[in-house]
Parts: sequence; structure tokens; C-alpha cells
Amino acid sequence: MRITAIALLAIGLSAGAAVAEPLATVGNKTITRDQVETAAKSELAEIETQRYEVVKGKLDELVAFALFEQEATAKGVTVEKLTEVEIVEKVKKPTDAEIQKVYDDNKDQLQGAPLETVKPQIVEYLSRKGMGERQNAYIAELKKKYPTKIALKAPTVDVAIADAPVKGPANAPITIIEFSDYECPFCKKVEPTVQQVLKQYGDKIRFAYRNYPLPFHQSARPAAVAALCANEQGKFWPYHDKLVAASDLSAANLQQMASDVGIDRKKFDECVKSEKFAAVIDADLKAGQEAGVNGTPAFFINGRMLDGAQPFEKFQEIIEEELAAKS
Repeated sequence: MRITAIALLAIGLSAGAAVAEPLATVGNKTITRDQVETAAKSELAEIETQRYEVVKGKLDELVAFALFEQEATAKGVTVEKLTEVEIVEKVKKPTDAEIQKVYDDNKDQLQGAPLETVKPQIVEYLSRKGMGERQNAYIAELKKKYPTKIALKAPTVDVAIADAPVKGPANAPITIIEFSDYECPFCKKVEPTVQQVLKQYGDKIRFAYRNYPLPFHQSARPAAVAALCANEQGKFWPYHDKLVAASDLSAANLQQMASDVGIDRKKFDECVKSEKFAAVIDADLKAGQEAGVNGTPAFFINGRMLDGAQPFEKFQEIIEEELAAKS
């Protein structure tokens, strides 16, 4: 869920940034480039990520062509012939079972259209998918034959785990930090994907949760406070799971969920009432703003920002790149 940059703008203009290049004067006040770039940090981070993705996409194309070109020369054939033999001819035709599965999985989008009507499009989709998978596999094979080094680095942001609840080994090669809001529908939507990532990569992931309650979600901050009180009793993750799944974040239900996961209610209620973790939540908000977060959910995978409720494949792409870089 997106929010405007007004809050960040106010922070940037009042933060007393160091003297730098002046971009505007208003009466006796000077607005510097540092202040503007601080206020626009999230937008600039997004642009930098988009630029990286464009450059990486073109680099991948050129690397693939160079690999195909060298292999074609070694085999004494054209690139076109190599592609036909190693890619096109090795992609099997979709089976009836595969076609049926795609049809069944997408009935809502197909709006009740009969299978025979949409079968050609499904076959085309599966054929393209198979072609892409085979091409990626063949490129991986060629990279082993023709050593390939990629110097391009993804933009990263230095984000600390700080006092956040954490699971996974401290020496895991991948650290994922999520900034999230318990009332945010997009945060709830991405949770199954997060669980899929944690299940698939296991001990390769160290996962931390930082609170970013949006100001227009009245129940988000009380829920964040309650979660940290649960963490004090070693029950953060089961309580967190309850919060993510809940549609009712009223005070009464926060208490009921605490009882459901075996939390000492007396200590929990005292903790919530004291708001002893308010400073932790404020620190999370500040850290998120400084990292360029302007909405939830936002993830940092080894410092690489992934904004919004992205599909598993986007997490997988970054994680695999990071694992490859560490191998």
C-alpha cells in the first residue's frame, strides 16, 4: 500500500542537512540537494533499481549471444542452427495433462471459456515457457564450458536488523529484512510467498521483521506493540502468524490471540499498557524511511530492495543471484 512522500519531505527539509549544493532559496531559507535527495530517497532508489534491471536485462542478452556464438563456432554451425538443435528441438510438446492443469488453475481469468476455445493460447503459453526454461538451462551449461564473470552489481541499501525479531542462522548467506504493517492487505497477501521462500531455502535465510505501521491504519501500531510484547515471552513468531491471518485487530482479539499461543496474559497486558516498545517501533519507522521505504510491504534481500507484494519468482531471482555471487 503506497503513501505520499509528504512525511519524508518534512523530515528532509527539517533535518538540518549538511551544507551542500543549493537548489532553491525561499526568502532566507536555502534548500540543498542533500535535502531534496533525502526527501526523494524512495523514488530515487526505485529508479536506480529499474535502471539496474534494464542494464542487467541487456547484459544477459549480450552474454547469452556471446555464449551461443562461441559454441556455434566450435561446432561449425550458425547460431540459428545451434538454437534450433539445442533449444527448439529439445522442447517437448505440452501434454494434455499440462494443458488441463493450466486451464483449471486459471478458470477465473478465462471467465468460463471452454477448454477447446482457449487451448491454442494455452499451448502457445506452455511452449514459450518450455522454450525459456530450456534456453536458461542451456545457457547455464555453456557458462560452465566458457567461464563467465559478471561484474555488474545490484544497488543495495545498508539496513540493520537492530532489535528486530529474527529467525534463521546468523551465518546464513541471505538476510531478508521485511518492513511491514499488520493491517496492510498487501502484507497479508504476500505472507504465503514469504513462507514459501523460507521453506524452500531453509537455513540459507536469516529473516527479520521490522514494524512499519502506516499512520492511516489505526490498528497497525497497537498490533506491532502487542507483537513485541509477545516477543518478550519468546512467542513472537506464532503470535506474528496469528496477527497476519487476523481480520480483527481489536484490543480484545489481540489479547485472545495472546492466550491462544500460550502467552502469560498478565505480563502481556502490562507490557502492552506500558508501551515499553514504542521507541523500538519509532526506530523501525525511521530506519525504513532512511532506507527509502514509502509503503508496505518492503523487503531488503542482502540490502537489495524489493518493493510491494511481489511473486515468489522475484524473491527467487534475487536470492539465486546473491547465492551465486557468494559461491
